[in-house]
Amino acid sequence: MNKSRRTARQDAVIFLYQADLLKKNAGEILENEKYFGRQTDEFTLELVHGVLENLDAIDEKIKDVVENWSFERIAIIDRNIIRVAVYEMMYIEDIPLKVSVDEAIEISKILGQKEDTPKFVNGILGKILVQLQQNGRL
Repeated sequence: MNKSRRTARQDAVIFLYQADLLKKNAGEILENEKYFGRQTDEFTLELVHGVLENLDAIDEKIKDVVENWSFERIAIIDRNIIRVAVYEMMYIEDIPLKVSVDEAIEISKILGQKEDTPKFVNGILGKILVQLQQNGRL
């Protein structure tokens, strides 16, 4: 199925959010291929599985840059928006880092819990972006 990558990213965030919120395995949620009333996109599946397979490393990367805030206090939807972006930034080399950040900010405007969510997401991802660029990932 061909749909926009932003929609695929949003779907991935929603799958991960539900798994996180319900304390369920995202695989169980993914089992229903027409979960959103349509076939689940391959990119959505790649993102969900990628985040889950690398969750500890992704969460550690986020925890490293969160200042004056505990990781657990980040709203569940916001945390999963950030996780999807960090997965892309760390593991999908053909997506420019800035694209992952920009997409996460746009998704946070739609799904975020608070008015300042885009600013919060940008702040965290901006720090991770700088780290990755310093380590040679452009």
